[in-house]
Amino acid sequence: MGPLNVLVVEDDAILAELLAELLGDLGHSVCAIEATQDGAVAAAVRHRPDLMIVDAQLGRGGGLAAVDMILKDRPVAHIFVTGDIAKVLARRPASVALQKPYTEVALLAAMARAIAASP
Repeated sequence: MGPLNVLVVEDDAILAELLAELLGDLGHSVCAIEATQDGAVAAAVRHRPDLMIVDAQLGRGGGLAAVDMILKDRPVAHIFVTGDIAKVLARRPASVALQKPYTEVALLAAMARAIAASP
């Protein structure tokens, strides 16, 4: 997997920054960090990311709804991160999802799965 342009959607600022730093260390570019559903949708249109890493539960809006809106425009590989993976998989059984907290190894595997599954 080559370098990716990644949109991070996470309402916990510390987690978002740590994830962005990790992605940078892995050779990827973070095009934007957004904390809300509306911000995520606008950033996806503006930056056209290769991959989105999206917190399923946002303080303002929802990550699942944001992805639904973004996918209406074009297909984008995505990973849901959540504290309740069972809830996400019940609503989206075919999705790539990571249980918080996750490891770098788990993140890399999820990224590979999401890119492979993307049209």
